[in-house]
Amino acid sequence: MTDLSTLYDTDYSQWAQRNADLLRAGRFEELDITHLLEELSDMSKSDRRELHSRLLVLLAHLLKWEFQYHTLAERWREFDGRSWRTTIIEQREQLADLFSQSPGLKTVIEDSIATAYPAAVRLAYKETRLPRKTFPESCPYSREQIFDDEFYPERA
Repeated sequence: MTDLSTLYDTDYSQWAQRNADLLRAGRFEELDITHLLEELSDMSKSDRRELHSRLLVLLAHLLKWEFQYHTLAERWREFDGRSWRTTIIEQREQLADLFSQSPGLKTVIEDSIATAYPAAVRLAYKETRLPRKTFPESCPYSREQIFDDEFYPERA
């Protein structure tokens, strides 16, 4: 085990700085390639998990916006979706930040929407207690609509 590899286990910050210095100096043969590859892979996984999580919440709230409002009791009609709107806005902002920090994620948006949508339906179903058949089988919102700050589905 190299000194750099040992450093990975004992002082991650120093390990990262040392690898950065080696990269800048062009001393590639001294890099801790094994751990660098592991870290890069984990970064990608972390970004994808965040993308999935934020899409799940955003899609669930778009579904609740569209399908639950009309089922609220009269005393809740004044509610008008303010908390849902806040969550939708926040998730769109967080997603925009994520894409600016990790632009490569834009290539997996369609797959991420398709993967997150069934989980969003489960979440909306559990939170609203509406029948599962209330929610469409596949995502009813286009990629453009999902990320459009002005888009809110028509309430059913």
